Amino acid sequence: MEHPEESTAQEFTVDIDVRFRDLDAMGHVNNAVYFTYFEEGRKYFFYHLMQSQSAADFPFILARAECDYRRPIQLADPLSLRMHVSEMGGKSFILTYRLVHREDPSIVFATGKTVQVSYDYANQRTMTTSPEIRAKLAPYTAADAAR
Repeated sequence: MEHPEESTAQEFTVDIDVRFRDLDAMGHVNNAVYFTYFEEGRKYFFYHLMQSQSAADFPFILARAECDYRRPIQLADPLSLRMHVSEMGGKSFILTYRLVHREDPSIVFATGKTVQVSYDYANQRTMTTSPEIRAKLAPYTAADAAR
């Protein structure tokens, strides 16, 4: 069985605070909100990589998102989102996520993946991921990530 939480890559970590509005009628974080947490982490990851907060500097589109729910998140749970690049292709890369308890990372609330595709917005088409982007992703890329 594959263990997405194990990696040889450096992880990028973002602390996440659960908001009251994230909760559903059952009193735990609604399943759709997990994707918002992934998006928030991805945003800060790209801010860090690109040294920019301008969306124009992020030449990617999101092609796929998936989440495996491990345990419910409650309002008081302090969260950390840990992420790395698990696969690197010619035009795309996969970010792998672990949403864990901030004080006890052995408690895993969810794991997930998103596929980012390098995209030329001016010409409305996919493109090869540039060597500059690859170099920025390299520290966060698993050793066996090439496909």
